[in-house]
Amino acid sequence: MYRFSRSIYREIASSVIEDERDPTECRNKQLVLDECEETIRRLAYDRRYFARPARSLFNSVRMHFAFGDQLRVWMVIDRNIKLAQQFMEQMPERCGLDGVPRQCQAHTRRGTPCQREPLPARDYCPSHKHLEETFDGPELPLEALTRDYDLEEVRA
Repeated sequence: MYRFSRSIYREIASSVIEDERDPTECRNKQLVLDECEETIRRLAYDRRYFARPARSLFNSVRMHFAFGDQLRVWMVIDRNIKLAQQFMEQMPERCGLDGVPRQCQAHTRRGTPCQREPLPARDYCPSHKHLEETFDGPELPLEALTRDYDLEEVRA
């Protein structure tokens, strides 16, 4: 997975504005690299709850670039994040990105992580499936909900 973060970094590293007070002249580049790696790591392990990873990464690194370079930086980040998401969608369901079998996201009553394997295309095992937020039911129109009731009786 680090090939995606390194790809982002390699394309934008030349545009990083260095801090003149830093004698090594690489502090800002290291901060940008760390943000790229952390974004890809979170995307890999917490993809479901990471709504806009490209925007998050761009907002955390944009202060290290000149205003004129920010459009190019955004386009590089957006393109590489989309490629990483496409790659993750092709991974086998039963394994994580590091080859280790997936684990349930819930915790036991003692506070330890659940060790069971989650259901396919889910984050939780059969014991914790009630924690899954699903909205799979059919959506009923408002008329269907109110037609069986007389509104006068409800108001009384």
